[in-house]
Amino acid sequence: MKIGFIGLGNVGGKLSGSLIRNGLDVTVRDLDATLVAAAVAKGAKSASSPRAMMDACDVVITCLPHPSISAAVVEGDDGVLEACGPGKIWLEMSTTDEAEIKRLGAKVIAKGAAAVDCPVSGGCHRADTGNISIFAGCDRDTFEQVLPLLTTMGRRVLHTGALGTASMLKVMTNYLATANLITVCEALTVSKAAGMDLATTYEAIKISSGTSFAHETESQVILNGSRCVDFTMDLVLKDIGLFQEIADRNGVGLEISPMLIDIFKDGMERFGQRAQSDRIIERLEEATGLSIRADGFPAELVDEEPEEPGYEVVPNRA
Repeated sequence: MKIGFIGLGNVGGKLSGSLIRNGLDVTVRDLDATLVAAAVAKGAKSASSPRAMMDACDVVITCLPHPSISAAVVEGDDGVLEACGPGKIWLEMSTTDEAEIKRLGAKVIAKGAAAVDCPVSGGCHRADTGNISIFAGCDRDTFEQVLPLLTTMGRRVLHTGALGTASMLKVMTNYLATANLITVCEALTVSKAAGMDLATTYEAIKISSGTSFAHETESQVILNGSRCVDFTMDLVLKDIGLFQEIADRNGVGLEISPMLIDIFKDGMERFGQRAQSDRIIERLEEATGLSIRADGFPAELVDEEPEEPGYEVVPNRA
Protein backbone atom coordinates (compact mmCIF):
# COMPACT_ATOMS: atom_id res chain seq x y z
CA MET A 1 0.00 0.00 0.00
CA LYS A 2 1.29 3.45 -0.96
CA ILE A 3 0.64 6.14 1.62
CA GLY A 4 0.63 9.91 1.26
CA PHE A 5 0.98 12.17 4.30
CA ILE A 6 0.17 15.90 4.20
CA GLY A 7 1.13 17.98 7.24
CA LEU A 8 4.43 17.38 9.02
CA GLY A 9 3.96 19.56 12.08
CA ASN A 10 4.23 18.61 15.76
CA VAL A 11 1.83 15.68 15.43
CA GLY A 12 1.91 14.88 11.72
CA GLY A 13 5.69 14.75 11.60
CA LYS A 14 5.74 12.14 14.34
CA LEU A 15 2.88 10.04 12.94
CA SER A 16 4.42 9.98 9.48
CA GLY A 17 7.75 9.20 11.13
CA SER A 18 6.27 6.00 12.58
CA LEU A 19 5.18 4.91 9.10
CA ILE A 20 8.59 5.69 7.62
CA ARG A 21 10.47 4.08 10.52
CA ASN A 22 8.51 0.88 10.05
CA GLY A 23 9.42 0.61 6.38
CA LEU A 24 6.15 1.64 4.69
CA ASP A 25 6.02 3.34 1.28
CA VAL A 26 5.39 6.97 2.28
CA THR A 27 5.15 10.18 0.23
CA VAL A 28 5.03 13.45 2.17
CA ARG A 29 4.03 17.06 1.61
CA ASP A 30 4.26 20.23 3.74
CA LEU A 31 4.62 23.94 3.03
CA ASP A 32 7.80 23.89 5.13
CA ALA A 33 10.48 22.51 2.80
CA THR A 34 12.82 21.73 5.70
CA LEU A 35 10.26 19.33 7.20
CA VAL A 36 9.83 17.62 3.84
CA ALA A 37 13.62 17.34 3.41
CA ALA A 38 13.95 15.75 6.86
CA ALA A 39 11.29 13.14 6.05
CA VAL A 40 12.88 12.40 2.67
CA ALA A 41 16.23 11.92 4.38
CA LYS A 42 14.60 9.20 6.49
CA GLY A 43 13.25 7.37 3.45
CA ALA A 44 10.08 9.14 2.30
CA LYS A 45 9.33 10.56 -1.14
CA SER A 46 7.79 13.98 -1.81
CA ALA A 47 4.83 15.12 -3.92
CA SER A 48 4.32 18.34 -5.87
CA SER A 49 0.64 18.76 -4.90
CA PRO A 50 -2.18 17.06 -2.98
CA ARG A 51 -3.66 15.90 -6.27
CA ALA A 52 -0.36 14.39 -7.41
CA MET A 53 -0.10 12.61 -4.09
CA MET A 54 -3.56 11.06 -4.38
CA ASP A 55 -2.78 10.07 -7.96
CA ALA A 56 0.30 8.17 -6.78
CA CYS A 57 -1.02 6.73 -3.50
CA ASP A 58 -3.73 4.40 -2.24
CA VAL A 59 -4.29 6.34 0.98
CA VAL A 60 -3.72 10.05 1.60
CA ILE A 61 -3.53 11.16 5.23
CA THR A 62 -3.99 14.80 6.24
CA CYS A 63 -2.88 16.13 9.64
CA LEU A 64 -3.36 19.89 9.65
CA PRO A 65 -3.90 22.62 12.27
CA HIS A 66 -7.34 23.93 11.25
CA PRO A 67 -10.46 22.69 9.40
CA SER A 68 -10.13 25.49 6.85
CA ILE A 69 -6.66 24.24 5.88
CA SER A 70 -7.93 20.69 5.47
CA ALA A 71 -10.74 22.00 3.27
CA ALA A 72 -8.27 23.85 1.04
CA VAL A 73 -6.08 20.74 0.71
CA VAL A 74 -9.01 18.49 -0.13
CA GLU A 75 -11.28 20.60 -2.34
CA GLY A 76 -8.99 23.44 -3.48
CA ASP A 77 -7.21 23.72 -6.81
CA ASP A 78 -4.96 20.70 -7.36
CA GLY A 79 -6.51 19.19 -4.24
CA VAL A 80 -6.96 15.62 -3.09
CA LEU A 81 -10.54 15.50 -4.31
CA GLU A 82 -9.51 15.92 -7.96
CA ALA A 83 -7.75 12.54 -7.91
CA CYS A 84 -10.25 10.64 -5.74
CA GLY A 85 -11.87 7.53 -7.18
CA PRO A 86 -12.54 3.85 -6.50
CA GLY A 87 -9.82 2.21 -4.44
CA LYS A 88 -8.62 5.49 -2.94
CA ILE A 89 -8.95 6.47 0.74
CA TRP A 90 -8.74 9.91 2.34
CA LEU A 91 -7.83 9.64 6.03
CA GLU A 92 -8.20 12.85 8.08
CA MET A 93 -6.07 12.82 11.23
CA SER A 94 -6.55 16.50 12.07
CA THR A 95 -8.71 17.55 14.99
CA THR A 96 -11.65 18.94 13.09
CA ASP A 97 -15.35 19.70 13.17
CA GLU A 98 -17.72 16.75 12.91
CA ALA A 99 -19.99 18.63 10.48
CA GLU A 100 -17.05 19.65 8.31
CA ILE A 101 -15.60 16.14 8.07
CA LYS A 102 -19.02 14.89 7.01
CA ARG A 103 -19.24 17.60 4.34
CA LEU A 104 -15.80 16.89 2.88
CA GLY A 105 -16.19 13.14 3.32
CA ALA A 106 -19.43 13.17 1.33
CA LYS A 107 -17.57 14.77 -1.59
CA VAL A 108 -14.83 12.15 -1.41
CA ILE A 109 -17.34 9.30 -1.24
CA ALA A 110 -19.32 10.74 -4.15
CA LYS A 111 -16.16 10.30 -6.27
CA GLY A 112 -16.07 6.60 -5.40
CA ALA A 113 -13.34 6.83 -2.76
CA ALA A 114 -13.59 6.19 0.99
CA ALA A 115 -13.23 8.69 3.84
CA VAL A 116 -12.13 8.21 7.45
CA ASP A 117 -11.91 10.73 10.29
CA CYS A 118 -9.05 9.53 12.41
CA PRO A 119 -7.87 11.94 15.13
CA VAL A 120 -5.27 10.98 17.72
CA SER A 121 -5.08 11.49 21.48
CA GLY A 122 -2.31 11.14 24.03
CA GLY A 123 0.22 13.89 23.38
CA CYS A 124 3.07 14.53 20.96
CA HIS A 125 5.47 12.45 23.06
CA ARG A 126 3.36 9.35 22.43
CA ALA A 127 2.87 10.19 18.75
CA ASP A 128 6.65 10.11 18.50
CA THR A 129 6.88 6.51 19.70
CA GLY A 130 3.85 5.03 17.95
CA ASN A 131 2.07 4.64 21.29
CA ILE A 132 -0.65 7.24 20.82
CA SER A 133 -4.37 6.38 20.80
CA ILE A 134 -6.37 6.69 17.58
CA PHE A 135 -10.10 7.03 16.93
CA ALA A 136 -11.50 6.03 13.52
CA GLY A 137 -14.90 6.95 12.10
CA CYS A 138 -15.93 5.12 8.91
CA ASP A 139 -17.70 2.00 7.67
CA ARG A 140 -16.31 -1.29 8.95
CA ASP A 141 -14.88 -2.44 5.62
CA THR A 142 -12.82 0.74 5.28
CA PHE A 143 -11.69 0.43 8.89
CA GLU A 144 -10.37 -3.07 8.22
CA GLN A 145 -8.38 -1.72 5.25
CA VAL A 146 -6.69 1.07 7.20
CA LEU A 147 -6.25 -0.79 10.52
CA PRO A 148 -2.69 -1.97 9.67
CA LEU A 149 -1.68 1.68 9.13
CA LEU A 150 -3.36 2.80 12.32
CA THR A 151 -1.72 0.10 14.43
CA THR A 152 1.64 1.20 13.03
CA MET A 153 1.07 4.82 14.06
CA GLY A 154 -0.74 4.10 17.33
CA ARG A 155 -1.03 1.67 20.23
CA ARG A 156 -4.79 1.65 20.86
CA VAL A 157 -7.24 2.02 17.95
CA LEU A 158 -10.97 2.47 18.48
CA HIS A 159 -13.55 2.17 15.69
CA THR A 160 -16.04 4.81 16.84
CA GLY A 161 -18.77 4.26 14.24
CA ALA A 162 -19.76 6.25 11.17
CA LEU A 163 -17.79 9.12 9.62
CA GLY A 164 -17.76 12.08 12.01
CA THR A 165 -18.03 10.13 15.25
CA ALA A 166 -14.27 10.06 15.79
CA SER A 167 -13.98 13.83 15.45
CA MET A 168 -16.86 14.35 17.87
CA LEU A 169 -15.22 12.12 20.49
CA LYS A 170 -11.83 13.73 19.93
CA VAL A 171 -13.02 17.26 20.73
CA MET A 172 -14.89 15.90 23.75
CA THR A 173 -11.72 14.29 25.10
CA ASN A 174 -9.74 17.48 24.40
CA TYR A 175 -12.38 19.45 26.29
CA LEU A 176 -11.92 17.14 29.28
CA ALA A 177 -8.13 17.47 29.09
CA THR A 178 -8.46 21.26 29.05
CA ALA A 179 -10.78 21.23 32.06
CA ASN A 180 -8.31 18.96 33.87
CA LEU A 181 -5.44 21.31 33.01
CA ILE A 182 -7.23 24.32 34.49
CA THR A 183 -8.17 22.50 37.69
CA VAL A 184 -4.61 21.20 38.06
CA CYS A 185 -3.29 24.76 37.69
CA GLU A 186 -5.65 25.93 40.42
CA ALA A 187 -4.79 23.01 42.72
CA LEU A 188 -1.03 23.57 42.38
CA THR A 189 -1.43 27.29 43.01
CA VAL A 190 -3.57 26.80 46.12
CA SER A 191 -1.08 24.22 47.40
CA LYS A 192 1.79 26.67 46.96
CA ALA A 193 -0.17 29.44 48.67
CA ALA A 194 -0.91 27.11 51.58
CA GLY A 195 2.80 26.40 52.04
CA MET A 196 2.81 22.85 50.71
CA ASP A 197 5.80 21.32 48.95
CA LEU A 198 4.90 21.10 45.26
CA ALA A 199 6.82 17.88 44.58
CA THR A 200 4.88 16.23 47.39
CA THR A 201 1.67 17.75 46.04
CA TYR A 202 2.39 16.32 42.60
CA GLU A 203 2.83 12.81 44.00
CA ALA A 204 -0.25 13.07 46.20
CA ILE A 205 -2.42 13.98 43.24
CA LYS A 206 -0.80 11.31 41.06
CA ILE A 207 -1.60 8.44 43.45
CA SER A 208 -5.07 9.68 44.36
CA SER A 209 -8.57 9.91 42.93
CA GLY A 210 -7.66 13.42 41.80
CA THR A 211 -5.18 12.31 39.17
CA SER A 212 -5.63 12.69 35.42
CA PHE A 213 -3.65 12.40 32.22
CA ALA A 214 -3.21 16.19 32.25
CA HIS A 215 -1.74 16.06 35.73
CA GLU A 216 0.60 13.14 35.15
CA THR A 217 2.02 14.76 32.02
CA GLU A 218 1.49 18.52 31.91
CA SER A 219 1.98 19.20 35.61
CA GLN A 220 5.57 18.04 35.15
CA VAL A 221 6.48 20.68 32.55
CA ILE A 222 4.50 23.30 34.48
CA LEU A 223 6.55 22.60 37.61
CA ASN A 224 9.79 22.49 35.61
CA GLY A 225 9.01 25.97 34.27
CA SER A 226 9.46 25.12 30.60
CA ARG A 227 5.68 24.89 30.11
CA CYS A 228 6.52 23.22 26.78
CA VAL A 229 3.92 20.62 25.81
CA ASP A 230 4.13 21.12 22.02
CA PHE A 231 0.55 22.41 21.94
CA THR A 232 -0.41 26.06 21.68
CA MET A 233 -3.22 28.18 23.10
CA ASP A 234 -4.84 28.86 19.73
CA LEU A 235 -5.18 25.10 19.16
CA VAL A 236 -6.73 24.63 22.60
CA LEU A 237 -9.23 27.40 21.86
CA LYS A 238 -10.05 25.81 18.50
CA ASP A 239 -10.71 22.43 20.09
CA ILE A 240 -12.84 23.60 23.01
CA GLY A 241 -14.68 25.88 20.60
CA LEU A 242 -15.53 22.87 18.45
CA PHE A 243 -16.85 21.09 21.54
CA GLN A 244 -19.01 24.10 22.36
CA GLU A 245 -20.37 24.05 18.79
CA ILE A 246 -21.44 20.40 19.23
CA ALA A 247 -23.25 21.35 22.42
CA ASP A 248 -24.91 24.32 20.72
CA ARG A 249 -26.03 22.25 17.71
CA ASN A 250 -27.60 19.73 20.06
CA GLY A 251 -29.28 22.25 22.33
CA VAL A 252 -27.21 21.53 25.43
CA GLY A 253 -26.52 24.51 27.67
CA LEU A 254 -23.14 24.25 29.38
CA GLU A 255 -21.60 26.06 32.33
CA ILE A 256 -17.89 25.12 32.45
CA SER A 257 -17.20 25.13 28.70
CA PRO A 258 -17.84 28.88 28.20
CA MET A 259 -15.60 29.61 31.19
CA LEU A 260 -12.75 27.60 29.66
CA ILE A 261 -13.14 29.49 26.40
CA ASP A 262 -12.92 32.83 28.25
CA ILE A 263 -9.85 31.67 30.19
CA PHE A 264 -7.96 30.73 27.03
CA LYS A 265 -9.04 33.88 25.20
CA ASP A 266 -7.54 35.83 28.08
CA GLY A 267 -4.41 33.67 27.99
CA MET A 268 -3.94 34.39 24.28
CA GLU A 269 -4.36 38.13 24.85
CA ARG A 270 -1.69 38.04 27.56
CA PHE A 271 0.86 35.64 26.11
CA GLY A 272 0.09 35.39 22.37
CA GLN A 273 -1.86 33.00 20.16
CA ARG A 274 1.07 30.64 19.72
CA ALA A 275 2.03 30.56 23.39
CA GLN A 276 2.38 27.08 24.85
CA SER A 277 -0.94 26.02 26.37
CA ASP A 278 0.62 25.21 29.75
CA ARG A 279 1.55 28.86 30.17
CA ILE A 280 -2.06 29.28 31.25
CA ILE A 281 -0.68 28.70 34.79
CA GLU A 282 0.99 32.10 34.48
CA ARG A 283 -2.38 33.86 34.79
CA LEU A 284 -2.52 32.53 38.35
CA GLU A 285 1.16 33.26 38.97
CA GLU A 286 0.58 36.88 37.95
CA ALA A 287 -2.55 37.16 40.10
CA THR A 288 -0.94 35.67 43.22
CA GLY A 289 2.73 36.61 42.86
CA LEU A 290 3.62 32.95 43.40
CA SER A 291 6.06 30.85 41.37
CA ILE A 292 4.56 27.43 40.64
CA ARG A 293 7.81 25.56 40.10
CA ALA A 294 9.70 22.71 41.69
CA ASP A 295 13.01 20.96 41.19
CA GLY A 296 13.29 17.49 39.72
CA PHE A 297 10.76 17.70 36.90
CA PRO A 298 11.56 17.35 33.15
CA ALA A 299 11.58 20.22 30.67
CA GLU A 300 9.86 18.12 28.04
CA LEU A 301 7.68 15.04 27.97
CA VAL A 302 9.25 11.78 26.83
CA ASP A 303 7.33 8.56 26.29
CA GLU A 304 9.30 5.89 28.12
CA GLU A 305 7.11 3.00 26.96
CA PRO A 306 8.78 0.89 24.26
CA GLU A 307 7.14 0.95 20.85
CA GLU A 308 4.81 -2.01 20.47
CA PRO A 309 2.37 -3.15 17.78
CA GLY A 310 -0.99 -1.50 18.12
CA TYR A 311 -4.32 -3.23 18.52
CA GLU A 312 -8.02 -2.57 18.17
CA VAL A 313 -9.90 -1.56 21.32
CA VAL A 314 -13.32 -3.20 21.37
CA PRO A 315 -16.06 -1.56 23.50
CA ASN A 316 -17.67 -3.74 26.15
CA ARG A 317 -21.36 -3.87 25.28
CA ALA A 318 -22.27 -6.83 27.51
